[in-house]
Amino acid sequence: MEFIYKNAWIVPFLPFSASVPIGLGSFFFPGATKSVRRTWALISIFLLSVAMFFSFNLFLQQITGGPIYQYFWSWVINNKFSLELGYLIDPLTSIMLVLVTTIGTMVMIYSDNYMSHDKTYVRFFAYLNFFTASMLGLVISPNLLQIYFFWELVGMCSYLLIGFWFTRPSAANACQKAFITNRAGDFGLLLGILGFYWVTGSFEFQYLSEKFSELTAVDEVGLFFVASCVFLLFLGPVAKSAQFPLHVWLPDAMEGPTPISALIHAATMVAAGIFLVARLFPLFKALPLMMYLISCTGGITALLGATMALAQKDLKKGLAYSTMSQLGYMMLAMGIDSYRIALFHLITHAYSKALLFLGSGSVIHSMEPIVGYCPSNSQNIAFMGGLRKYMPITGITFLLGTLSLSGIPPFACFWSKDQILSDSKLYSPILGVITWFTAGLTAFYMFRMYLLIFEGDLRVNLVHSYNNHITLYSTSMWGEKESRISNRTRADSMSKILGKNNSFSKEAFQILNKKEGLYKKNRDLVFIYPFFHKGSFASPKESDKPMLFPLVVLGMFTLFAGLIGVPFFRSGMSYDILSQWFTSSMTPFAKKHPENWSEVFIDAIPSVGIGFLGILIAYILHRPIYFLSKNVYLKRYPHMKSIMDQSINIIYNWSFYRAYIDVCYDMTLIKGIRGLAEISYSFDQWAIDGISNGLGFLALFVGEGMRCLGGGRISSYIFFSLFCIVISLFIYYYSLKN
Repeated sequence: MEFIYKNAWIVPFLPFSASVPIGLGSFFFPGATKSVRRTWALISIFLLSVAMFFSFNLFLQQITGGPIYQYFWSWVINNKFSLELGYLIDPLTSIMLVLVTTIGTMVMIYSDNYMSHDKTYVRFFAYLNFFTASMLGLVISPNLLQIYFFWELVGMCSYLLIGFWFTRPSAANACQKAFITNRAGDFGLLLGILGFYWVTGSFEFQYLSEKFSELTAVDEVGLFFVASCVFLLFLGPVAKSAQFPLHVWLPDAMEGPTPISALIHAATMVAAGIFLVARLFPLFKALPLMMYLISCTGGITALLGATMALAQKDLKKGLAYSTMSQLGYMMLAMGIDSYRIALFHLITHAYSKALLFLGSGSVIHSMEPIVGYCPSNSQNIAFMGGLRKYMPITGITFLLGTLSLSGIPPFACFWSKDQILSDSKLYSPILGVITWFTAGLTAFYMFRMYLLIFEGDLRVNLVHSYNNHITLYSTSMWGEKESRISNRTRADSMSKILGKNNSFSKEAFQILNKKEGLYKKNRDLVFIYPFFHKGSFASPKESDKPMLFPLVVLGMFTLFAGLIGVPFFRSGMSYDILSQWFTSSMTPFAKKHPENWSEVFIDAIPSVGIGFLGILIAYILHRPIYFLSKNVYLKRYPHMKSIMDQSINIIYNWSFYRAYIDVCYDMTLIKGIRGLAEISYSFDQWAIDGISNGLGFLALFVGEGMRCLGGGRISSYIFFSLFCIVISLFIYYYSLKN
């Protein structure tokens, strides 16, 4: 056991040892490195797998009662200052190590096939290894300064991976937006770290908490200053975990490759903010006002993310807003002192969302040969439908992740989300209403995506029937879109058939009615029958086995990861495995723990009911076969139709324009900063530069004038001097006379 603890530094070093030779080789020997690129991928997968097994060993040591272990190396030592580097192994670290390495290994296996046709395959694996090493280094850091170092490395890797196809303007803008937004939070984090060092004289977590408690107990430090430092520390997790109001970078970050979305923006980097709040939880808990702020931030983020996901047409952006909402759940749980439940939901959500993102990558991979290699087409769920018939494994695993995220038992997220709903209701009725309403919205938008993607019929067929001239797109090595055929695009055709809410327009019914045998009417319902025939058009295909293997493995985690928090009953006592790993914090409210399985099921009825209600509404609005005829509302309920159309338009615009937050930022921050920059430039040009340039020109003119007056003749100098004397005497005499 001592050997394992002493060599825990190997875990982040293994992926780093793969990243360095790949990066240097691709820089100095690009041809030779690309020729053995699959070998480098296998080496990367092998080294991260070794790190994963090492992490599992550390994890087993911790859950079986192993001690908390710290190891330090002296870096800077003098009389008044010392700085040490090292690593910390405790239950929180061991769980995060397992989480990052397992999902990272699955993503690497998946990426080997997903990125096989990309010419920048080697560069992708260099970035991926370096990001994994940075995240693992952040997790095992024993002090704030080391965490900040790896925190910035993670942000840099995120910038590189989001803008991986950097010649695509949208990707270049997205990585810059993510970088700048995170810098706002990271600057606050740095100021908070420096403030606490000035107060306590240390960066180490344990000493920091103890010294902080001593100082606050004897009132040796100002409460306002301490609260300001804690607030600045909290800004780092707000930006990194996409909490309101610094959440705006997350949906744009979907411009990166889909495996990156699964690794960074579902399971690791965005979870770093929750991890830091958990690591510094004693500091936050000492200030009740700060805990209230954390809970409110989490509640607003959860509700805002859910509402913005309601009408998204981009598959990955819909999942991104779902991630934002679930991160809000975790932050809310931290704020209401449910430390264990927040980390429980972090684990269950990470596996479920990684499964959904990798499943979305499989869907996109199959749609690209049909609709083109442009993200606005291949990720648009309006073009999908009925994919379960062509991609059964992807469809089943995506359904598992959807059920889990919707809070349906016995899947993983049910156990964690149910406890968050219960605790929030006991803590505050307002937060309880927000979390329960958000849970219903989550079930709605997740099943909306599933139904529109996997059920019904492939809607690209409507475009094929409406317009046989289809424009194909190709993607170059950097993701540039190039048109091969200059006819009407498929997106233009699809927009004529599908409305804003992905429902069939009036023109679509007219087109379909011209097809013999395509429909039959039954009172107020129109039955749309499939008219897709294999051979008449390209059909989606199931992904290759290297991409399906991670989906199956993550599907198993989604099924069974929730067992670590499932209550077991023995000798009249209720306990769960997760409680053995984390010391339960004292809650500010009296919570009644269930005493048997019947109480567990009874307590879960409301949360399961709200989930099924959301699923039912999604099925009614987006069921794949039946479409309500517009004549029903026109003839019978014209006022109801008007109200529903207005409501749908409001919801659609709220989601499409991202709750108008980006518009406000653009009008206030971006345009304001640009205006200030233009004013500063004008002031610098006309005032500061104008004064110096004016003095320079004046000196130049005076010098030139003096040079012209100086002719070198003594008689001229005497004449000019006498002339000046006469003029001066004349002026003096005139002034005396007056």
